[in-house]
Parts: sequence; C-alpha cells; structure tokens
Amino acid sequence: MILDLSRFVETERPHWTALERSLEWLEANPEARLSLSEAENLHTLYQRASADLGRVPDGELRRYLEWLVARAYAEIHEARERKRFRPWRWVSEEYPRVFRKHLRAFQLAAVLTIGGVAFGALALRIDPEAKSVIMPFEGLQSSPGERVAKELADQGRHMAGQKDRFSAELMTHNTQVALTTLALGMTFGFGTLVMLFYNGVILGAVAFDYIHGGQGVFLMGWLLPHGVIEIPAILVGGQAGFVIAYALIGWGSRISRAERLRRISGDVVTLAGGAAMMLVWAGIVESFLSQYHEPVISYGTKIAFGLVEAALLTFYLAFAGRRA
Repeated sequence: MILDLSRFVETERPHWTALERSLEWLEANPEARLSLSEAENLHTLYQRASADLGRVPDGELRRYLEWLVARAYAEIHEARERKRFRPWRWVSEEYPRVFRKHLRAFQLAAVLTIGGVAFGALALRIDPEAKSVIMPFEGLQSSPGERVAKELADQGRHMAGQKDRFSAELMTHNTQVALTTLALGMTFGFGTLVMLFYNGVILGAVAFDYIHGGQGVFLMGWLLPHGVIEIPAILVGGQAGFVIAYALIGWGSRISRAERLRRISGDVVTLAGGAAMMLVWAGIVESFLSQYHEPVISYGTKIAFGLVEAALLTFYLAFAGRRA
C-alpha cells in the first residue's frame, strides 16, 4: 500500500504519459518499425506501469492504469501483421518480390505456353485447313496478305472515336482470361495447364500463318508493342494458378490444406493485381499504338517500342524491390 499517493502519482505520471504517447504514435503509424532502443524503452515503460498497477488502490487511478497496461500489452504482443496499402510501394517492391518468390511457377507457365506455340505452328504446317478450328476468330480467317493490304488501305481510320472503348474492352477481356487461368488452379492445376497450352496453340498458329505468308515484319509490329506485356501478364495468371495448385496438393507438407491456402492467399492476390496492372497498360498500347500500321507508324518504331518494353519489364521483375 502506498503511504503518499499524491507524491507517487507526481513521480510516476511522466512515465505513464510517455507510455501513452508512444502507444498513440504506434496506432497512428501502423507500418512503423521500432529500433531496438525504442522497443526496449517501450517495454520498460510497460513493465513500470504494470508494477504501479499492483500498488494503487481501487479507484479512478487504478482503472486508468488497467486501461493503459492492457493497451500496452495488446500492442507489444500483437501477432497480426498490420499493413496499410501503399500503391507505389506495392508496385515498386511488393509485386516484383512476390513474382520472384514463385518464379518456378512462372517458368512452368512459360514452358507450357511455349509447348502450345510449337504445337499450334506444327499443326498448321501439317494441315493448313485446320486454321478455322485452331483460330476460330473472324479477324484471323482471311489470309495474312489480305489482312495487311486492308490495314494499309485503312490507315487506322477504323479506330477513329473508338480507341477508348476498344481499350476498355481489351482490358476487360484479357483480365478475365488471366483471372480464369488463375482460378482454374483450384482444379489442382489441370485447368490452368489447359488454358496456358491452348493460348500457346493460338499464338503459335497465328505466328506461323503470318510468317509463312511473308508478313513476319507486320506480325512483329502488330504484336510486340502490347504482346510483350500482355503475354507475360497471362503467364502471371498461370503462375498464380499453379501456386494455388501446389498449396492444394501439398507435396511433402505437414500442415493442413486450409493453412497452406491461407499462407499463399496474399501472394495470389498480389499476383492477380500485378497481372491486371500489366493488362491495363497492354490494353492502352494495343488500342493507341498496335492498331496503327505503316504509313501512319513505321514497323521499326513499333518493334523498337516493344523491345524497350520487354527490356524494362524484365529489369523490373528481376530487380525491383531488391535490398542489400
């Protein structure tokens, strides 16, 4: 029991005030990380307030100290990771780090797509009549020569007043494809595998058709500006699908399936967001650049633009967010 309560309060109140201010600062800055000395000081203030709580009688002062000690205990022993979404940090650090964390899943998605490309090209080479089956799209049914002649005569006039709407349609469609590829990871990866291979088959058939028809330069000028972003974005969707599939299968894991899925949920959301971000850019480029051909925009300019994009994307995914 304290003999001189007023003197005790006068001595200890500065420490209680310091603890309360520290807690208010931590609540206002949820992403803050204390240094070692700051953490030690917080813990010392908490221990001192806890000891004071055991010395004061019932009353208003005791209730205040109970509230302060409980608040400090909750802050010190908080187990949840608290994050506030910061767009620039997410783009510049978090997304590329998660991408590299699951790089093998991306590599698997790329291998499957390349396999589909080879199959599509080979199938069209063996049986040119299979074009309508492999590429069931009206815009691809004409011969490459006819398509190029039509584009050169049109000079982009078909896009007048349509670029915004066409760009939005591309973003929506391609994002749906990426998210579908991701969601099919719930089939233990089989659906994701099929989607990636089929997309590769179409890409390979289109590439073979135009190259075989002597329109390889047109193909590169048409596909590279948006394709170097769009295709990797679809692969990221497949990457996320395989991350889900691996968590479902759980080879060599001793934790429950529910816990495995919980652990990768944040990474899957990050990959989905990254794919969507890339597809927004690809949609803009396809609408405002890829659809314009010579003489409006030279093939060399478009090819160079695509190559620069590919180099920047590679550098970004490989190095962004790395720390010493």
